[in-house]
Amino acid sequence: MTIAARLQTEITPKGTDYDTVRGVIELISNDYRSQPTLETIAAELGQSPTQLQKVFTRWAGLSPKAFLQAVTLDHAKRLLGREGLPLLDASFEVGYSGPGRLHDLFVTHEAMSPGIWKAKGEGLTIRYGYHPSPFGTALVMITDRGLAGLAFDDPGERRDAFEDMASRWPRATYVEDAAATALYATRIFDPARWTADAPLNVVLIGSDFQIRVWQALMTIPLAKAVTYSDIARDIGQPTASRAVGAAVGRNPISFVVPCHRALGKSGDLTGYHWGLTRKRAMLGWETGQTAA
Repeated sequence: MTIAARLQTEITPKGTDYDTVRGVIELISNDYRSQPTLETIAAELGQSPTQLQKVFTRWAGLSPKAFLQAVTLDHAKRLLGREGLPLLDASFEVGYSGPGRLHDLFVTHEAMSPGIWKAKGEGLTIRYGYHPSPFGTALVMITDRGLAGLAFDDPGERRDAFEDMASRWPRATYVEDAAATALYATRIFDPARWTADAPLNVVLIGSDFQIRVWQALMTIPLAKAVTYSDIARDIGQPTASRAVGAAVGRNPISFVVPCHRALGKSGDLTGYHWGLTRKRAMLGWETGQTAA
């Protein structure tokens, strides 16, 4: 399987953009109660306010201030608590006037034979490649039936990210093939290509319970969120919230199967396998897409 493709550079961070964005998100996450100004954030990161605003807005589609309003835990809890909104409706509303266009990721999916999962991937060939993305370097893994894995790594952690993913299917055959995975990377991270006319096929490889949870995740709308309890009810096992949380944490296809849209019972931005900062980044980026 050889697919020649080139990523569209306008949809990926340029230079150290993601490092800058990550710094902004971490500062906002730590200091949101003080509502830091653009000037304060820029000073902390050693950049000019104008340049920082330009980089962040180009990346997220909204300003650092709007991002702060969209994804801080304080804002989510205010909507859930004092205003009494249901979690699904409250998730990270930012009060834009007028309806925004809803960009949705149209995905088709199929579950791999349970025997493949039980055999730890034996007989399965997985091609993989590393590509730039709005959330740092993405590790994309595919089979001849579609996307099977999507992970992220930070500088110096490329091998760790691969080993983490490969440990899920340790008996599979892995072939590095960036040419084959590049088309998938472009398709995943370019909102202009999120159309029903060209659906992205996803292959789910896990236990029966995990697959049911991952399928439920794919019903959560872009820039919205639900709790583990909501998912447990959706799959007909209302007392299995803890098991749902474990299955969410084992999701091998980050972003596309949107485990970042699953929250704790109180609306907390609970842990994320690829880093809580990256989870906040995804939620904020999606908010920018829906507001575009």
